[in-house]
Amino acid sequence: MMDTETDTARREVPLRVMRIRHFVIALAVFTLDQLTKGWVEKMRGHASIEVIPNLFSIVHLENHGAAFGLFQDSPSQWKVGLLIAFSLLALAVVVILLWRGRNPGATGVALALIMGGACGNLFDRLLHGSVVDFLLFYVSRYEWPAFNVADSAIVVGAGLLVWDILRSEPQPAREAVAGQQ
Repeated sequence: MMDTETDTARREVPLRVMRIRHFVIALAVFTLDQLTKGWVEKMRGHASIEVIPNLFSIVHLENHGAAFGLFQDSPSQWKVGLLIAFSLLALAVVVILLWRGRNPGATGVALALIMGGACGNLFDRLLHGSVVDFLLFYVSRYEWPAFNVADSAIVVGAGLLVWDILRSEPQPAREAVAGQQ
């Protein structure tokens, strides 16, 4: 009896440590996102900063739409409310996946990145009704839509999830495992 309690305690510690690590990653993304947006807010009204000529500049843009400026020009008065509701729903799903599952390796890091980025953009939408975008990549007259640290974390997290799914081996069905015993 004592051995099973000790074994259970040993398994819970790594899960708790994993959850703390994922929370720290999400908090770091959120903090970096807010710090960089605060820095960019101070340059409001100033010209953009060209970091790499003809490739990358730091700008100050207010994004009232979704990621990469989608729905930016939508006149709907429901737009901000719907974006906040969708963000809350997505964030709830990520938190549940992180809390309920054992997410070692890339999956847990990916979900933590998504959670930190979603929190950063949600915080801005709740506070200001928009998100500050400032990273602008371009070649000649062709521009990638401006984005921020939170957007980057969400995209990298989604990419890690896809990568982890593609490289993982399919798990055998429970029935097949139960039938073999």
